[in-house]
Amino acid sequence: MIPFDIINPVEKAGDVVEKVSNGDAKEVSKFFEQLCLWGLDAAQSILGAIIIYIVGRYIINLIKRLMNAMMERRKMDPTIRSFLSSFINILLTILLLITVVSTLGVNTTSFAALLASAGVAVGMALSGNLQNLAGGIVILLFKPYKVGHYISAQGIEGVVKEIQIFHTIVTTVDNKEVYVPNGALSSGTVVNYSANPLRRVDLTFSVEYGIDVNMVRNVLLGVASRDDRILREPTPFVALAELSDSSIDFVVRLWVDAANYWDVFFDMKENVYAEFNKQGISFPFPQLTVHQG
Repeated sequence: MIPFDIINPVEKAGDVVEKVSNGDAKEVSKFFEQLCLWGLDAAQSILGAIIIYIVGRYIINLIKRLMNAMMERRKMDPTIRSFLSSFINILLTILLLITVVSTLGVNTTSFAALLASAGVAVGMALSGNLQNLAGGIVILLFKPYKVGHYISAQGIEGVVKEIQIFHTIVTTVDNKEVYVPNGALSSGTVVNYSANPLRRVDLTFSVEYGIDVNMVRNVLLGVASRDDRILREPTPFVALAELSDSSIDFVVRLWVDAANYWDVFFDMKENVYAEFNKQGISFPFPQLTVHQG
């Protein structure tokens, strides 16, 4: 701790100058001795603070690795693991900074009181972040989605990479990382495409008027039956959905494993196009009949 009587020897500079002018060499020597002691004490405090910070960061990283290893051994949910890791890192970092400040000679009691009073103002200024913190806790408790789930929310669609204390990191299909505030996710609409093991593929195919409806239905069911990724239960569904202005529209509903959704979605369109051409089924195009009187 830096001695109180030499905490700021510069304040005595005026007295020293006066004493030098009066030829008081003893007082001048005493001043410089105190100045050296103050410098050594300050250097010792600063060096101690640096060492404590470096060792503290190492210990924090070690604690994080040990906790992650323990949670992994216990097969804890990745969502909880990422949230707790983020929370513990922030908490331990705050404790480390308080310890460093205490090493520098600052009274931690008054420092804590200052933090408490400043915390009210900071809390009001950072009310959005507090809302995100509360949202993160809600997500952790009610689990509307987990790490690895494919979700759509707040105009963002992608795979949940990590759930942090304030944000959820989503990796989009074009490999961009988006940080979405937890407050908005906990209070807004979230579509979770990975919550259930099965998904339904909805497709619409249009053919010209005059085509045999039963033939088109059988062709569509035949294409679906040749794809092993399409489940037999629930049964594939094909029906005439609408008589449009220039076409007959058939709706096709197929159940698949969630992981196969997009592959079946695109492959089914390609296979139906090829089969329609083979069977001579024509696709419609907009027509306008003009009657001239």
